[in-house]
Amino acid sequence: MGERRGAAVRAAAVLLGAGACYCLWRLAAGGRRGQRQRPGAGARAGRVPPSDNGPPASTHGVDADALQKLIHLLQATDDPLIQEQVLITLSNSAAFSVNQDIIRNLDGLSIIGGMLSDCIPKVKEKALNALNNLSMNIKNQEEIQVFITQVCRNVESAPLNSDLQLAGLRLLTNMSVTSDYHHKMINSIPCFLHLLSEGTERTQIQVLKVLVNLSANPAMTRHLLSAQVPSLLLLFDNCINREILLRALTFAANLKKNVNNEDGTRIQDQYSEDSVFFTLCRDSTRFAQKLASLLHHPDTEVKEQVVRILTQ
Repeated sequence: MGERRGAAVRAAAVLLGAGACYCLWRLAAGGRRGQRQRPGAGARAGRVPPSDNGPPASTHGVDADALQKLIHLLQATDDPLIQEQVLITLSNSAAFSVNQDIIRNLDGLSIIGGMLSDCIPKVKEKALNALNNLSMNIKNQEEIQVFITQVCRNVESAPLNSDLQLAGLRLLTNMSVTSDYHHKMINSIPCFLHLLSEGTERTQIQVLKVLVNLSANPAMTRHLLSAQVPSLLLLFDNCINREILLRALTFAANLKKNVNNEDGTRIQDQYSEDSVFFTLCRDSTRFAQKLASLLHHPDTEVKEQVVRILTQ
């Protein structure tokens, strides 16, 4: 694998020149001198951590000319290994706001976004990671939003709990922090709730971040309440991972608040008996019992969300 990676980097050097491919050479050599600058706080999903195969602290020093050549290489090559390495370099460099603007101004967002339709899962995953780091910028989000439908398709078609699926969910989390693009995710709500039922804890936490963001928007309430998720009540238990439990409670509290604010009435006829509405918002004895038990949970934030639900 090391020989192939080295050959790929040498091919990139032929196309672009050694200067532009310095970061790729560092990837192939495996150099990790020094500590990478810690990025500041971003959107709720956070930035993707620097890849084990990514460049060290010198990433910030990649100038606009080098970034442009890397973007051109991404367009020019069909070699998935080179594509992966370029995307890793761009993803790591996007941890710095100045590089986020440069990449956008070089039309890098549309080029990286074009990789989401690639047939190689690892290439799509690295493209999603790059867009995730680039989405920490409002202007970048305005361009990235055109790919939300494709990102949702990637999440739905990816193997359950895979790195590709998680990369898509991280990007959707950042893109759903504001309500501007929630409508683009409506058709994927059944998929999100399926992942909530069937996923590992890591997947459940990430999809709950998306669902909590969506549930904070009253315009999304009807779509969320009409979805079906038979095992939802299993999440409201004292033995559940605290990160999952707290987000599940926040999701329920947001929905209940929005339902109660709908002209003071609850329209039950439009929801089936196995819907989220009947599970959480209708007078549900089982849910009430779960909440009563959670009032004794040792975590203060958990109890605060329980009280929030009970008092609405």
